[in-house]
Amino acid sequence: MQPTATVLVYSDDADTRQQVRLATGRRPAAGLPTVEFVECATLPAVLSALEAGGVDVCVLDGEAVPAGGMGVCRQIKDEIFRCPPVLLLIGRPQDAWLATWSRADAAVTHPVDPVEFADALAGLLRTRLAIEA
Repeated sequence: MQPTATVLVYSDDADTRQQVRLATGRRPAAGLPTVEFVECATLPAVLSALEAGGVDVCVLDGEAVPAGGMGVCRQIKDEIFRCPPVLLLIGRPQDAWLATWSRADAAVTHPVDPVEFADALAGLLRTRLAIEA
């Protein structure tokens, strides 16, 4: 198992990025590596970080502006070779169909519920790390 997992967090809102960090803690679940965050507030920063490699999971804010996380998700799924799994933060449960359209691997509602979020993130990390092993 690798010593750390890298989670990219995209939101134009610093409070949302902090909620993600706090909900994750040092690791989202027992048996997973500790988490290191790459925080991005703009689409160009997301694309640069993904092109550099090393990202295990992306957490994208569906309510971010001017580039919403749903559109960003769809774009990176099309453009990034072996795109990491994406956990999308959606504004309301009724937006789940949009998360599916964007090709997100999982979605949770915003504001971040720490238990729901950690479970979803842990599931994506387990899948990603099993693929790479």
